[in-house]
Amino acid sequence: MSDCEQRRLFLLDGMALAYRAHFVFLSRPVRTSSGLNTSAVFGFTNTLLQLLKKEKPTHLCAAFDTEGPTLRHEQYQAYKATRQEMPEDLSQALPYIFLLLEAFRIPVLRYPGFEADDLMGTLAKRAEREGFYVFLVSPDKDLAQLVSDRIFWYRPARMGDSAEIWGVSEVCKRWGIQRPDQLVDILALVGDSSDNIPGVPGIGEKTASALISRFGSLENLLAHLAAIEGKLGQRLREGQEQARVSKRLVTIHCDVPLAVDWKELEVREPDWERVKEIFTRLEFHSLAKRLFGEESPPARTRPSFPQLEFELPAERPLYLAAQGEERAPECHLLEKEADWSLFFQSLDKPSALALHWEVDSPDPKKARLLALGFSVRRGEAWYVALAQEGSAGAWWEKLAPLLADPTVEKIGHNMKFFLSVLRWQGKDLSGPFFDTLLAHYVLEPEARHDWESLVAATLGVRITGAESPEKQGLQERARQAGEKLQLLWALRQQLEREIRARKQERVFYEIECPLVPVLVAMEITGVTIDVNALEDYGALLQAELARITEEIWELAGIPFNLNSPKQLGEVLFERLGLEGSGKKTPTGQYATGEAELVKLASRYPIVAKILEYRSLVKLKNTYVDTLPTWIFPQTGRIHCTWNQAVTATGRLQCENPNLQNIPVRTEKGKEIRKAFVPRGPGYVLASADYSQIELRIMAALSGDPGLREAFLSGTDIHRATASRIFGVGVEEVTPAMRRTAKMVNFGIMYGISPFGLAQRLGIAKTEAAEIINQYFNQYPGVRTYIERTLEFCREHGYVETVTGRRRYLPDIGSANQTVRHAAERNAINAPIQGTAADLIKLAMIRVHQGLERQGARTRLILQVHDELLLDVWSEERENLLPWVVKEMREALDLGIPIEVHVGVGRNWLEAGESQQSL
Repeated sequence: MSDCEQRRLFLLDGMALAYRAHFVFLSRPVRTSSGLNTSAVFGFTNTLLQLLKKEKPTHLCAAFDTEGPTLRHEQYQAYKATRQEMPEDLSQALPYIFLLLEAFRIPVLRYPGFEADDLMGTLAKRAEREGFYVFLVSPDKDLAQLVSDRIFWYRPARMGDSAEIWGVSEVCKRWGIQRPDQLVDILALVGDSSDNIPGVPGIGEKTASALISRFGSLENLLAHLAAIEGKLGQRLREGQEQARVSKRLVTIHCDVPLAVDWKELEVREPDWERVKEIFTRLEFHSLAKRLFGEESPPARTRPSFPQLEFELPAERPLYLAAQGEERAPECHLLEKEADWSLFFQSLDKPSALALHWEVDSPDPKKARLLALGFSVRRGEAWYVALAQEGSAGAWWEKLAPLLADPTVEKIGHNMKFFLSVLRWQGKDLSGPFFDTLLAHYVLEPEARHDWESLVAATLGVRITGAESPEKQGLQERARQAGEKLQLLWALRQQLEREIRARKQERVFYEIECPLVPVLVAMEITGVTIDVNALEDYGALLQAELARITEEIWELAGIPFNLNSPKQLGEVLFERLGLEGSGKKTPTGQYATGEAELVKLASRYPIVAKILEYRSLVKLKNTYVDTLPTWIFPQTGRIHCTWNQAVTATGRLQCENPNLQNIPVRTEKGKEIRKAFVPRGPGYVLASADYSQIELRIMAALSGDPGLREAFLSGTDIHRATASRIFGVGVEEVTPAMRRTAKMVNFGIMYGISPFGLAQRLGIAKTEAAEIINQYFNQYPGVRTYIERTLEFCREHGYVETVTGRRRYLPDIGSANQTVRHAAERNAINAPIQGTAADLIKLAMIRVHQGLERQGARTRLILQVHDELLLDVWSEERENLLPWVVKEMREALDLGIPIEVHVGVGRNWLEAGESQQSL
């Protein structure tokens, strides 16, 4: 371009972007079917595509570090000495980033002895002089020191946030300085632990900003140290040489002898075939669909990048048949009696029914069905709009027999939601169910299971968000419904095949799908709370908080805002001078989180009081004040939501609100449970709880004779363990010995280390190691189980529960010790915790189905860890509770006695505290 004002140079900080992408997906890595971690490549590519589409650069290149030492290493030998080795997964992915850059025809810059920042700084300053606008694309704040009227810091989008472009005003405002180049002085004072840049010990960002704002530069600050008194002055005087060294290390060099022609950096048309080839190799199916659609873009004379959101032409169906051909499925509108007659004539004893629904609210309590689509065979679908007045009763009368037929399998995505919508409207839907969301969860528990992601991952079809049904014509709505129904048939075929191949039939067909109506029934029944009891307790907590506040102020010597981390930090670490912490956050404030304060609580009464204050605030804000707001006016009860497809172990998750976190360990926390009461006169609450179920599962899985004997004989397992590891008789075990044994019993299941046990028990690491060794000597079967489980996981890449539920752990063979050890701990624990999850799910199914068969008025209302809470009709109590215990004990055969404790009361706390074995 001739107009230099339009020249826009984007410089990519290659390694920083790769690292960021890798760690963004750390909890849910993007992997190929062969196990290659492609998170860094995927994230890097997404950033690149967004930048190309949105910013339209005219010039572009990527800068990377070299492997050898740099000038900074010569200046300071300890530079980056503490930096951890690059994660193995990331080093394996890097070559693919270079391949992609090559395919996009983007130059890569590297220069021996200099880092990527130096290359970017050199090019940025050179381009600025020649009239370019320059954008430094990086998550690294160090580059902000280069910002000027024509140089900008471009912070890429992350976790749903938009990309940010920072100019002079943004940088100066963020760090409280007059010029961006003063950031170097701030960084020199603060240092950087990740690069082992020392800085001045005890100087945080806030203090550094104030000093540089006052003195203008590090050099001027050091020339006027006499003007700074107290501890701060002492720190600066002691650390001034380190500050000078640090400034040299954090200053970006802008004089690298690069020989670059701007022509070489002009954005060019990518090699689309090469890009597609790499996408195919890395299994970026959804990304390829977004980028290309079904055909590669034609060659163009000017650079042009496809839209990130792949828009399907109206004439093109979303459905791709399994054989690869495209065809639009027939979707018949049901508007007249003749249409319904045609539908019923076509049924011919269907074995399955695929379902699509449209609603006007994500809350099933409030949702109104707008339309229903259904299909009894591939290639044909039916659609009925329900919003027309008077049509609701007619469609239900016609379809109710089919929907209630227990011989017809119902296929859908998130069947629990649809069933819940129907139940709230007084309608029903009978299984068996084939829920594609649950099928994918069973197969890939840590993947995304939303409709768009599932279709893209399983069928390679990209779906973009459509307009709401109210904005579309009836024919278009019907067409889209037909396409979704055909996708459901294709998904069912693919997922069922994979379920059988991975031997997940029991988990899917006997646990997850039958659990759907159980959870819906629990949600609709809801739980009752005594609002007056919560209000009374809230007033009591408020008075207690006022008392503790006065005590804290007295210990501090001044009143201050206890809810302000800034004020609290200044009081504790500046006014009172507490020792042993004083750690600072990135914003320069003292760290006053629970983890930091717990370390000080035993030495300083004021800290113990602050922790007590916070626990009461949390009780009041999270439960006492909030629970009444969740009461549904039409029923007067709380109706939480139960999620099956969230945790990797199979545990259920509760939300809106989360009733699984109602406190039970502290006396004040327990009071919350008093507010949970039966639904009305004639009812009581019953709590049925598995006793030490995870330890019993450990005994079953390990087959250890000592553990098995303890449970078979009915001996207290923690007392029995203490007797063995301390070499004393069972009657000689002290409470302290039992507490230690309990910690070891549960710790072993979570792969506890001697260091971890030592921290929890407050003993020496050598003593903790000896206790663990003695445990394994007494229970050698447990050691064998652990070794056998890890060996199996290394060979197969997964572990499994008694029912066959799998958890995949691809990091089990990682060369990174920290990553590998985390995977090993999960491998040891997942079969135990997962089996416990399966057990309670099976128990819920048996209890719910039994209550329905008996026509009982008693209802299952909550599941919390290993406990079931029931709203019991008093006349059913005598016969019902022993039956519930029996169903829970027999839900899964472990070969070990399963103990269930039951209690009854006027509220949840009373029921829990009265538990006993029946």
